[in-house]
Amino acid sequence: MPKAASTYPRPCGPGWEASRSLAKRGTAWILLAVSLLLLPLHGLATTESSDDDFEHFGELTAADLVTDDAPRPREIVHPPWFKLSFLDLRDDLQEAGEAGKKGIIIYFGQKNCPYCQALMEKDFGKEDIARYTQKNFDVIALDIWGNREVTDVDGKTYTEREFAKAKGAFLTPTLLFYDTEGKEALKLVGFYPPYKFRAALAYVAEGFYRRESLHDFMQRAENRPPRFNENGLTEEPFFLPPPHIMDRSHIPASRPLVVFFEQPQCHTCDILHAGPLQHPDIRELLDHFDAVQLDITKDEKVITPDGQRTTARDWARKLDIFYTPTLIFFDEHGKEVLRIESLVQLYRLRKILEYVLEKGYEIAPLQEWH
Repeated sequence: MPKAASTYPRPCGPGWEASRSLAKRGTAWILLAVSLLLLPLHGLATTESSDDDFEHFGELTAADLVTDDAPRPREIVHPPWFKLSFLDLRDDLQEAGEAGKKGIIIYFGQKNCPYCQALMEKDFGKEDIARYTQKNFDVIALDIWGNREVTDVDGKTYTEREFAKAKGAFLTPTLLFYDTEGKEALKLVGFYPPYKFRAALAYVAEGFYRRESLHDFMQRAENRPPRFNENGLTEEPFFLPPPHIMDRSHIPASRPLVVFFEQPQCHTCDILHAGPLQHPDIRELLDHFDAVQLDITKDEKVITPDGQRTTARDWARKLDIFYTPTLIFFDEHGKEVLRIESLVQLYRLRKILEYVLEKGYEIAPLQEWH
């Protein structure tokens, strides 16, 4: 596939020239500065607890971030406590229940995946996370390119590759949580820093998924630190100004749409803005999108791509957005195409932007598109 620089015309204008100037100075020092300035992100404690619960969900540190997602050989080692399964998930659920666990986690991964490596080292590598996961779940590893036979909880059989497609594991890692009744309790796509990952584990293990969305759970439980960006959201020259009338249901638009769902006091939002969004390749690709930035804590009135009148806060709740920044991509007719709702860096973001612009979703799943 041609590179973006040769596929799309080069944009121009003051915003573009400013981003080029910044990019020439290099973004590495920006990422380093952001990492060093990160304040502890405490809180996210549940209102119901026991001696075996996390005392708190932790803090965000520079060591928790994925700063290099360049394609290269990587050693990805699964923890020894991952279950050696015969891949009949019905049996796995029964065994988990008999052992007093809350269910199973299906891990979809692939070799050389930087975000899979981060999950193993930065999340499962934490002693408290490993202990809590082993107590409450059996974890079963699958390869999205694999050919082993998998029997789902409903008795249908697939190859690993077919199962990954059926479950929408278009990015790795993807974690699929099943409770002991065979209900899909949660799906996580991508890598989440430990403080968010602990919260997701507790959301399922403590049964919160039965009575509230993950969005509401996070919003209710989160105790935010002082703002990293004192002025609220970080603005970019490519964001369209309000009012945000995104309706595409009656008259198709000429360009795809990407909506950035963010909030104040969001360190991972600041990192996205200071890092990948300053890269010239990303700026060039985003010049071919309609880009809107929304604050999920605000009651700003919007009209959604399908023509609904609502507010940014209510729309985020309806979409069950629990992580910021979340980027949702819509086609010219207002249909949701893809989401990024986890930590993302340059190479993954660039591939997704190209995938949407070239309508790769009409041809193949993201993991098979080149």
